[in-house]
Amino acid sequence: MPRLPPVQALWRHKLGSSPANGHSSFLPQIRKLVVEYCDVWPSSHNTRTFLLNHAQTLAANNPHAEVVVRQRPFKEPILRAFYANNRDKVIGLNGLEVTQIEKKAQLLLDSSGAKIKALKKPVESSTPAARGIYSNLHAQRPSL
Repeated sequence: MPRLPPVQALWRHKLGSSPANGHSSFLPQIRKLVVEYCDVWPSSHNTRTFLLNHAQTLAANNPHAEVVVRQRPFKEPILRAFYANNRDKVIGLNGLEVTQIEKKAQLLLDSSGAKIKALKKPVESSTPAARGIYSNLHAQRPSL
């Protein structure tokens, strides 16, 4: 297995994301996106390919979020996102292609980090159905 090439070191103060508040700016809810992979396991092969080819453009296109790459020895690859509301979401990358990994990363970047809530009320129509309500009592009796 070829190892990933060494990357130029970044200073710690350059890794932080700076929020921009104001009435004319949109502040995404994601603070940090962490890609964790194993350098040895074959299940991390597509994740390593994603990191070599797409990680820099992903980080450049999303300057509001800190993108961190971390080795996770002898474990399956995951994407972990930390949000401004102190929640996190984790997506496993085992068995995903490179394009699917990119879509999952974009899904986490676009997400708000809020908990998914089920709808409590059933959907009700404001207008009655065109044919009315069906009932067996109104059906004609079969003739023998």
